[in-house]
Amino acid sequence: MDSYQPITNGRKRDPLAGQWSMCATVPGEGQSITSDALPWVPLARLTTAAAALRDLKQWSIDDSARRFDAQDWWYRLKFDSPACQPGQRLVLRFDGLATLAQVWLNGVELLTSDNMFVSHECEVDGLLHRTGNELLICCRSLDAELAVRRARPRWRAPMVEHQQLRWLRTTLLGRTPGWSPPAAVVGPWKDIWLEARDGIDIKTCRISARVEGNSGVVRCHTQVQANSGQVIESAQVTITRGKQVHCAALSCTPGANQTTVCTGELRLSDVALWWPHTHGEPCLYEAALEFRIAGQTDAILIEMGRVGFRTISLDSSDGEFSICVNGIPVFCRGACWTPLDPVTLRSTPADCRAAIAQACAAGMNMLRVAGTMVYEEDHFFDACDEQGMLVWQDFMFANMDYPIDDPAFIASVQVEVTQQLQRMQARACLALLCGNSEVAQQAAMWGSGRDLWRSTFFDGMLARLCADLAPYTPYWPSSSHGGSFPHQANHGTTSYYGVGAYLRPLEDARRSEVTFAAECLAFSNIPADSTLARMPGGMATRVHHPAWKSRTPRDLNAGWDFDDVRDHYLGSVFQLDPLQLRYSDHHRYLHLGRAATGEAMAACFTEWRRPGSPCRGGIVLHWRDLWAGAGWGLTDDHGKPKACYHYLKRVLQPQTVLLSDEGLNGLQVHVLNERSVDASVELSVSLWRDGEVEIASAKKVLTVPAHGKQSAACLDLFEFFMDLSHAYRFGPKVCDAVVATLKNLEGQKIAETFYFPGGLRDQQENDIGLTAEATMMGTQTALLTVGTTRLAQGVHIDTPGFQADDDYFNLAPGSQTCILLHRTSGHTLMGSASALNCIKTARIRVLDEIPRQSNLEQVA
Repeated sequence: MDSYQPITNGRKRDPLAGQWSMCATVPGEGQSITSDALPWVPLARLTTAAAALRDLKQWSIDDSARRFDAQDWWYRLKFDSPACQPGQRLVLRFDGLATLAQVWLNGVELLTSDNMFVSHECEVDGLLHRTGNELLICCRSLDAELAVRRARPRWRAPMVEHQQLRWLRTTLLGRTPGWSPPAAVVGPWKDIWLEARDGIDIKTCRISARVEGNSGVVRCHTQVQANSGQVIESAQVTITRGKQVHCAALSCTPGANQTTVCTGELRLSDVALWWPHTHGEPCLYEAALEFRIAGQTDAILIEMGRVGFRTISLDSSDGEFSICVNGIPVFCRGACWTPLDPVTLRSTPADCRAAIAQACAAGMNMLRVAGTMVYEEDHFFDACDEQGMLVWQDFMFANMDYPIDDPAFIASVQVEVTQQLQRMQARACLALLCGNSEVAQQAAMWGSGRDLWRSTFFDGMLARLCADLAPYTPYWPSSSHGGSFPHQANHGTTSYYGVGAYLRPLEDARRSEVTFAAECLAFSNIPADSTLARMPGGMATRVHHPAWKSRTPRDLNAGWDFDDVRDHYLGSVFQLDPLQLRYSDHHRYLHLGRAATGEAMAACFTEWRRPGSPCRGGIVLHWRDLWAGAGWGLTDDHGKPKACYHYLKRVLQPQTVLLSDEGLNGLQVHVLNERSVDASVELSVSLWRDGEVEIASAKKVLTVPAHGKQSAACLDLFEFFMDLSHAYRFGPKVCDAVVATLKNLEGQKIAETFYFPGGLRDQQENDIGLTAEATMMGTQTALLTVGTTRLAQGVHIDTPGFQADDDYFNLAPGSQTCILLHRTSGHTLMGSASALNCIKTARIRVLDEIPRQSNLEQVA
């Protein structure tokens, strides 16, 4: 629970209001002049320096790089104090100041801060005037602080431009030129509040929810201070779901500094469990505390948000890394989360909720907040709780040799970690607390000895804090941890880039026996043309152009970038020379490049999800791009899905069918059912030759148990031997395509997958009979029906102003599929469908008639 932002008697706090102003000075210059002498610029809102200049149209992320760390940034607010009732106290709260900050109120220094991840509260009763108050904030230059001589690190982190950032508790975003925009966060990056408090003041609050048998147990421990000498007479905790209300009294005993400590437990029988959305319903309960003050009639109600009852356990024995929720092993898959706005590092609740819903729709059930980012806002966890999305939470440490023997550094970190754990510890979605991102791996890869791979801070102090403040969430020291070296793929967790940066063949996803990929499959994923048009230079910018390259992820000082990685797999997947294609047909190069990274990702997750795989999860780097370009994201900087998103979406669904090549053992089909009920389904396998000739097909009805999976040889469905994968190579291939389809017993398609014995090739027919018809269903949605006469590979839907629910899909000969289109702008519905293996595109024909009911059922 967030003990720092209670809602008391239905009254919420509002940010400190007024006309904020901002200015920049040479480091140290503003100390010798009065605030009125500074060149103030009025702001539309309180925000970071970069965002404020963006609002004023004085800077853009597309402009040439600006070093926001090079100056001191000043903020000023003149405001009137709210009227206070007798017994009220005025508290000024700063939720986040980036990074080296001093604060004055009416000329009196209020606080200093050197940690952007720490919040501050100050009682200001004696400092405020009724009118004409001045709040002044100075965020000092990080460049000036980095120039201070300090001990050199024992290893280097190649992604970081300045190694001494290790001393400063600030985000690496904006300070890693290889992959994040040059928009370093400086200034108040979270809200500033002024609150008149009366009644009681929650000093600390810990609410935890656990499961014992069929019962749920809520444990509460809170330290409360009653104002003006009042006495807390009684307290209770209340848990509500629907019409069910459960209450339990808390014991109240005197504590230190005129506080009262209230503790107790509440037990609920037959509790509804919280599940990740892939495995069940994410059930939540409302939590509240109620206090009665001696001599007062009305109780004081403090809403504490929601709790979920679930057990999360981690099996890390013998090199394993398996997460179980409520006793069921969960294959965790998702992406590393990135802030929706790289300039403010913030989002609105609605935008955050929509992004997480998009990840859920892709079949993902875990998001990782990596140590290179920032701790996310409460509404991020609210949305993950609501939608059943597990969260892997790193603490904000990444790659560097942190000065853990420096007392001041450790003291600051202890405050940071304590505050963040108090805020997150009761979240149902919180699946794992991770000490850092790749610190031990970086030390090992730099050539440091084994004694530097382990840390008394990450293995000791941080682990103990997590055990104390978040006892029902597993802790893991680092994102790469386990085995004979920190990033060994088949022990513990690893950053897996065998398929990716290390240019290993797709088979390496199996050969490396990946146990759990804490991050993986980083490619320079090409976005849609509409996104490329927003880059500097627009669509005229080619992949080799400096404007394109400036946004291509890379390691600093490396002789390659992630465009090169994509090109390697483009050549491998489609059996062509990417350089020659880029010369001759840049448009097709982009089209195949989009498909290539999607094919590679889908191949890896197909391997990892098959029943015989030792893999227990994979987290893709990244969820979303930080600016327009071919970044690591599965979606672009505005959240528009890239091709790879759709490839993964088909492989990651909780109910799906997969095909795997088992060498001389033939082709295997796998049916997965992660849902909480048994699934009775019809599995069909069809074999196609020459693009349209069906040479054989077979069907089978089977029941897959809840949270279960089944595998079988494809030939089990047929009465005679066929070399479906062309493993024996006696004569020509039996078929060009194998299609496995999964339907429910009512005939509705659940999933479909394709296997091509000869692989994919850069081959195009003139016409495969592709058709596309669309009908508007109201003003915001259209139903698109795409059909084909011959086999269609990588069908792409291009509908300006509309976003398709599916894209880059295959179609079996003589089949059709229905896709929902969602309006994103005021464009009239028009566009086309194209296939990778066809020259001719199909213009979308817009119909007036209502769609057939069978089509609507197919989409449902």
